[in-house]
Amino acid sequence: MNFRQFAFNNVVRNKRTYIAHFLSSAFSVMIFFIYALLLFHPDLQGQLVSNSSTMSMLATMGMRVSQYIVFIFSFFFLLYSVSAFLKLRKMEFGILLMLGMSRKQLHRLLFTENILIGFASILAGIGSGLIFSKLILLVCAKILAIDKGLPFYIPLNAIWLTAAAFAIMFVVISLFTSVMVRRGELVDLIKSAEKPKPEPKASRLLALLAVLLIASGYACVFVFVFRRVFNLILLAAGVGLVILGTYFLFTQLSVYVIRKLKKNQRLFFRRTNLLTLSELAYRMKDNAVMFFMVSIISAVAFTGIGTCLAIGAPGLAEMTNPYAFKYSSNPDNPFETQHIKLIEQELTKAHFPYQMGTTTPGYTDNGLTLIKLSDFNSLATALGHPAEKLGDQEMIIAPSTVTELEDYKRNGIYEPEPEIIKENYQKKFKAIKALDYIVIPNIVNLRLVSDQAYSTIFAHQDKALITKNYFFVVKDWQHSRDVSAQLSKTISKFDERGNYSFTALVDDWISARQLNGILFILSGLVGIVFFTFAASFIYFRLYADSERDEQQYKMIAKVGLSRKELRKTVTRQLILMFFLPILLAVVHSAVAFTALQMLVYYSVLNYALAVFASFIAIQIVYFLIIRVRYLTHLYRKLIS
Repeated sequence: MNFRQFAFNNVVRNKRTYIAHFLSSAFSVMIFFIYALLLFHPDLQGQLVSNSSTMSMLATMGMRVSQYIVFIFSFFFLLYSVSAFLKLRKMEFGILLMLGMSRKQLHRLLFTENILIGFASILAGIGSGLIFSKLILLVCAKILAIDKGLPFYIPLNAIWLTAAAFAIMFVVISLFTSVMVRRGELVDLIKSAEKPKPEPKASRLLALLAVLLIASGYACVFVFVFRRVFNLILLAAGVGLVILGTYFLFTQLSVYVIRKLKKNQRLFFRRTNLLTLSELAYRMKDNAVMFFMVSIISAVAFTGIGTCLAIGAPGLAEMTNPYAFKYSSNPDNPFETQHIKLIEQELTKAHFPYQMGTTTPGYTDNGLTLIKLSDFNSLATALGHPAEKLGDQEMIIAPSTVTELEDYKRNGIYEPEPEIIKENYQKKFKAIKALDYIVIPNIVNLRLVSDQAYSTIFAHQDKALITKNYFFVVKDWQHSRDVSAQLSKTISKFDERGNYSFTALVDDWISARQLNGILFILSGLVGIVFFTFAASFIYFRLYADSERDEQQYKMIAKVGLSRKELRKTVTRQLILMFFLPILLAVVHSAVAFTALQMLVYYSVLNYALAVFASFIAIQIVYFLIIRVRYLTHLYRKLIS
């Protein structure tokens, strides 16, 4: 057997230990390859350019930045996993050195092993990416709202880029392994597993600080939202406090709570609690940094994916403009009747039920925009809002932007009796209320007055200065893309002479959806990589302690620990390892989603629940698989 065969056999013999490292490496390669697949796709940029050159630029930049993020995090993750496995094999290295292997040969052995794993990961990752590439392109075309789809192609550039990038990474990591095992005497390597662990200790002050830091971080986020203090420094401070508080929660608070539970003799000496709580204290202390990283990484993944899902929803477009089509016409527009009839015909032909309303805004000399109450009510009732009532000397403030809406909600009416000035007309009106919803969008200082008051104020208005707006309320407007395309062929968006303008909500939504689709693809894939790394961290720590656990449970079994009690004890500890960090990540993300909900006027609950349910379901499946494998391994060791 030559040296390379010896290295290969070492990898095969330790396959149970290296499987998570290999799978995570292959998954990182696959995600990197997917980004490259999209980045070099010949049709993707062209399709996005036809909608917006900005979309194409953002897509290209986003793919590249995400590749860098995946590559950098993959490097540190793989370096961490290699160092974890090297610690597990310290005794093996000591025995090899004692049998005559030189340090140089040991370094060469480790280098060869890592290159073998890296080469296999690159092949597996690129191969998996190629197998699923057609499905990936179909999904991406759907997310980016590309009608023609993204055809399959042979991504040679993506293959070479991925292979070269990760080949360099694995060579660098393999070189690092030599540095990692260079330190330490032979006797330390052989006796590395026999060193006793000190009893875990925790500071009461730092445990309390963990709670205060997290509470303060949450407070900063809610001040940012409630008070509308849109200061990035405040938001960054909130995130930083939560991260620091999470670290102290796992390193100090968790150990402190377990020590308090151990002092409760009635609880501590009940059945297997003595074993469970004693072991938990060590596990929490040993795995505190790992729990901290898993919580933060998972929270980032949950929040990023959920936010991109939420902001890509139709509700965001409706929040600022609830009308499927809007047509604005000047008095001298010769196409007004023809165009309105055309819009109605196309909607009827496509079987879209609709309601049409009109407004003729009037502008006062002191900067107010007035709308007749009857015009407003026709639109409000079409949107599902109640009709309003006004006296001749009364007005209603109608916010037309989200900023105005929030301003009136927070501060109320500034001027209870505003004055209306129009040429020779000058009179004070009573502002009876400010509406808490938007009906007519994007009109500054919009006020509602009675039809009689409107006619009186603008009795001498030059008719040539009055613009008429037509609004179409269409149910399921998200599916009106074909109607919009057909109308765009005959009605230009803007007339060169300024006679009219025509806008379709579905077109604006598609542009926003493409932008959010790009963000979703980027954040989704990065989030999945982060979550995979988080799951792998748990696997590494579990098997890093496996040899000690085997010896411990084997000794306890000799004094009467049954299989049922062993299964119960191990299950409790695994539940803590697998779900405590995820639970805290869900709490952090829930706070973020709650803050997001306060900024938008449509429900983001479904998107948050979908993200939580998906990742928790994956974690449950992962937990059940690892639990069965781990218990089977322990049972086998107890029999031997």
